[in-house]
Amino acid sequence: MDRRKFLAASATLGVAPLAAPSIAHAQSSFNWKMTNAYGPGSPFYVEGPGSPTDFCKKVEAMSDGRIKIQHFAAGELIPALEGFDAVRSGAVEMNAGNAYFWAGKIPAAQYFTTVPFGLNFQGMNAWLYHGGGMELWDELYAPLGLKALPMGNTGVQMTGWFRKPIESVADFKDLKMRIPGLAGKVYAALGVDVKLLPGGEIFPALERGVIDAAEFVGPYQDRRLGLQNAAKYYYTTGWHEPSNVTELLINEAAWSSLPADLQAIVQTAAMACNLESHTWCEANNAAALRDLVENEGVIAQVLPDEVVAELKTVTDKVLAEFAAQDPAAQKVHDAFMAFKSEHQEWAAISEKPYHNLPG
Repeated sequence: MDRRKFLAASATLGVAPLAAPSIAHAQSSFNWKMTNAYGPGSPFYVEGPGSPTDFCKKVEAMSDGRIKIQHFAAGELIPALEGFDAVRSGAVEMNAGNAYFWAGKIPAAQYFTTVPFGLNFQGMNAWLYHGGGMELWDELYAPLGLKALPMGNTGVQMTGWFRKPIESVADFKDLKMRIPGLAGKVYAALGVDVKLLPGGEIFPALERGVIDAAEFVGPYQDRRLGLQNAAKYYYTTGWHEPSNVTELLINEAAWSSLPADLQAIVQTAAMACNLESHTWCEANNAAALRDLVENEGVIAQVLPDEVVAELKTVTDKVLAEFAAQDPAAQKVHDAFMAFKSEHQEWAAISEKPYHNLPG
């Protein structure tokens, strides 16, 4: 049957022909750029399972090539921490990084990366996906023409590397330390000289004594940077970053230009990377930590209980004061803490007893 006969028959039978917009959507294609806050070759943050480059591949495969995203690591197109402005201006459509890098522009954004003594991987994702977190993130970014999605999570991070042991809270005073986010404000309240440095600058700064301590991620990532060659005291509790969300930042106008099916593909690929990146970290950190201790002379230990207790006291005070300075931060803070309180009731009778079982 030729097209004219088909259309005539359709009209006679009351059957509508295929709508033109559906055909247009099927033929639409998009070529986007994504910048990154981390340098070329960085596992998790740039390359590997669940990474931003893996996300780009997933989106292209899932969309059958209708959306292609060219990825640029830090320094390849723009400097490490200029992704926010690049996406907002429309110079690029996407950026991979962490929301707490934009603290100077949007103070409340820090809650969407991590909160000291906050939520772990499970709790953070529960808040974002099902506890109102994503809606608050959208509300915060919409006035700036931006949209964000979680695209990765390291899980709990190590407290960091120190050139000298930490035996009391007094040992933090006058320490020069690389530490981003809300935890940096807590350390500053204890007399730490806080520095915000991109990942690639941490080792040389620590090696030369420009800083005395540094926090990055965890054993696998930290070993790759060579931090064990600049400091030997490696502490844990994860108080400062019980989880850490990788932010996929999207220009809102570009996002709105995508048909609904491609938006769904981007969201699904981001969610897949969120899970895959975390499981990759869980699979690799144990062997890396063992190697650091057994072969690199690293002294890995838990912060003293009295130090952690004081950090919690100071954290509560710092977060309350911080939130009170900005209405948007107060709104996000209150929502986050309310969800955390409720989630902890469940965690106290589910995860916590399990973790206390004999190994």
